[in-house]
Amino acid sequence: MGTTVTTELVHHGERRDRAGRQHVPRERREQLLAAFRESGLTRRAFARREGIRYTTFCNWTQRAAKRGLAAPAALPVRFAEVALPASSSPSASGGVLEVRLADGTTVRGGSVEELVALVRA
Repeated sequence: MGTTVTTELVHHGERRDRAGRQHVPRERREQLLAAFRESGLTRRAFARREGIRYTTFCNWTQRAAKRGLAAPAALPVRFAEVALPASSSPSASGGVLEVRLADGTTVRGGSVEELVALVRA
């Protein structure tokens, strides 16, 4: 018994150059750059989220900066010290702590020590 594999070419109407690279219209690039400026994400995280090659997105942001449309200033890093009551310790009650990083990454762990090690990594 053989397995039949069916392939399909899906064309969404986007333009491509001779090397097969997708052409993104200027209006769409400007929309993406505006969304990036408001997102608070790093260029790498934003490009990953939008499905854009990182180096391509860096080129777009550099060209925008030359035109006077600078990237957002780096957001200040803020930390908050949190003390949990001993009786409600997540590791004692089987709970899970969760930390959401600025780039959208979520880190989960059963103890503060685990989370600190994961975030530092």
